[in-house]
Amino acid sequence: MFRKFIVAVALFILCGATLHADEGMWLPLLLKQLNEAQMKQMGMKMSAEDIYSINRGSLKDAVVSFGGGCTGGIVSNQGLLLTNHHCGHGRIQALSTPEKNFLQDGFWAPDLASELPSAGLFVTFIVRIEEVTKAALEGVTDAMNERERQSQIDKNVEALRQNASKESYQNAQVRPFYEGNQFYLFITETFNDIRFVGAPPESIGNFGHDTDNWIWPRHTGDFSVFRIYANKDNQPAAYSPDNVPYRPKYVLPISLGGIKEGDFSLTYGFPGRTSLYLPAAAVEMQVEMLNPIRVGIRDQILDIMGKAMRADAAVKLQYTSKQSGVSNAWKKWIGETQGLRRTGGLEEKRRTEAEFQRRVSANPKWNAAYGNLLPEMGDLYRELTPLAAARDHFNESTRQIEIFRVAGILDQAGRLYDTQGLEASKARLEQIVGALNNFYKNYRVEIDRQLFEYLIGVYFDNVPEAAQAGYAKDYYQKHGGSAAALTATIYATTRLSDPDKTVALLENNWEDALKALRNDPAYLLYKAINDAGVTHLLRPASELQEKIAPLQRRYMQALLEVFPERKMAPDANSTLRVSYGKVKSYAPRDAVRYEPVTYLSGVMEKYKPGDYEFDVPQKLRDLYAAKDYGPYAENGRMPVCHISTSHTTGGNSGSPTFDAYGNLTGLLFDGAWEGVISDYYYGEEINRAIIVDVRYILFVIDKFGGAGHLVKEMNLVTAAPGKAKKKKR
Repeated sequence: MFRKFIVAVALFILCGATLHADEGMWLPLLLKQLNEAQMKQMGMKMSAEDIYSINRGSLKDAVVSFGGGCTGGIVSNQGLLLTNHHCGHGRIQALSTPEKNFLQDGFWAPDLASELPSAGLFVTFIVRIEEVTKAALEGVTDAMNERERQSQIDKNVEALRQNASKESYQNAQVRPFYEGNQFYLFITETFNDIRFVGAPPESIGNFGHDTDNWIWPRHTGDFSVFRIYANKDNQPAAYSPDNVPYRPKYVLPISLGGIKEGDFSLTYGFPGRTSLYLPAAAVEMQVEMLNPIRVGIRDQILDIMGKAMRADAAVKLQYTSKQSGVSNAWKKWIGETQGLRRTGGLEEKRRTEAEFQRRVSANPKWNAAYGNLLPEMGDLYRELTPLAAARDHFNESTRQIEIFRVAGILDQAGRLYDTQGLEASKARLEQIVGALNNFYKNYRVEIDRQLFEYLIGVYFDNVPEAAQAGYAKDYYQKHGGSAAALTATIYATTRLSDPDKTVALLENNWEDALKALRNDPAYLLYKAINDAGVTHLLRPASELQEKIAPLQRRYMQALLEVFPERKMAPDANSTLRVSYGKVKSYAPRDAVRYEPVTYLSGVMEKYKPGDYEFDVPQKLRDLYAAKDYGPYAENGRMPVCHISTSHTTGGNSGSPTFDAYGNLTGLLFDGAWEGVISDYYYGEEINRAIIVDVRYILFVIDKFGGAGHLVKEMNLVTAAPGKAKKKKR
């Protein structure tokens, strides 16, 4: 069976046809075989070797995974790094105080000594990638059940990691592709001394905030600046004052030449997750059933947080990251549902499945191997749908109650005490206290109380009674089935909403503290609800997903074999990928057409004095009035953002984007709302990646921030036919 899969992969590599020229997030080491010819037809002037090489410096050596969830690009020979403002947001917030509010006021380090250590932040480079499918699947047979199969793969993968050729300061990881039908080895280097260098104020870096999130046209200067530090040998090292700026293998040249409609555009980054090969039944459940549940609940959560943030600047500082986390997925889910309907993606998947079934039925070998795959998956998804709906009501109604988060932290400590004893749990006490102190820094009991009252009502109204905790139901009924009454009792009697009481208790006798905490009314309610949810919802849903997983793997294998004429990129899985397309306008709906570039004039059109989403700093308004743009303007106008058809997803935030010559044109930070369905179905007509133009980044650093010394570190070029020329400042 696995030999058949390898043959199928070879066939689709050779055949090369694809549904959309811009679709897919491709492994960079395969660009030469799979994509280079098409990329050159679309206008690319560099080679696949310029993008990914293990023999010389290439673009891949200047692209990093930033903090494990974003991407960044190296723009100087002293390790200067650009990523999105929202990627650096948590670190900027952690370094801010009411007196030195870097989120509100921005920050620019005047020299290396002023750059701020960012504890816990790391970046990872990819040194090389190798296919290891044969070794990873050694000893795996069709007769194995899923547990046996995974156990054998885990042993093989561990052997590959241990035996990989690498330096002592490098790491090895093996990742599955095509639903576990193929495997690749990644040799990586991770640097842990990362320092904050600069960022504009939120009024630039997060201009438009929630209203503009996922929306084009966009006018957000979504960038921040960090620097990688290494030891004297240029190798990864823990933070030390003796560390020095990292000397990279490759530095991204920065284009001042700009972009225009129809230009080739390449995105390089670490996209998180896509599910392009799910059957129609799965996409229908996810987008049409589950997304509306989540959206409806988060509507109210955002309303509660938003009112409090608008009323108090201190609350805004504390809750901005929390609100963004809730809002980002909320708006994406809305866009997914609308995009699926706009593109007809579900109907297209059903047509593909009908053609798949037709081809399979006409081939006796395929019919024996794959004939029942789609019907079996359809039956399982029909069984899963009501359970998944109840599970999502449970998840959404409990995870945003903040005292439940405290209870969860303490429950982990209690389970450690139960399983490993007093000394093991006491050894974790300092870590637990630290986690609680960090949590309470951004906690407001009055907001949590409002969230609790709303969400506990959602739980009792929407989670099936059979899946509700008996203790919780009884407690609720004792309060007359009133969420308000239950909330009043909980917050009057719990200590978990009081940072001083909770932390002080933990600093006394640990066993006495644990006993007291386990009798806290909020903890008891959390424990009952959580345990019942795990037993009646999470575990049964997971068991059904485990039944679906091998069928999905075989379906992926079958798609590659049955459709050899189609070129299929593997789903995103947080590994290094290249996507490409063109700078292109689009028409999202009747009588509406969006141009591909926005300008600073659009910022001023949106300007609302005093509004936390659309206020504009006085200095930026002055620069605009004077048209003082330095060398960064285009025909007297200051570009801010642009769009491309490159296929991207979460994790691509901060990804550098490039022109046909490999010059940096910007940082990807968002996707157009109409096309966010691309995690499940790519629609070329509406899928657009949103990019902050590198010229706006340079303008803000230099002219607005007064940090021209940072720009002097960079290699600024103008794109010319066939080559890039250095630009003198």
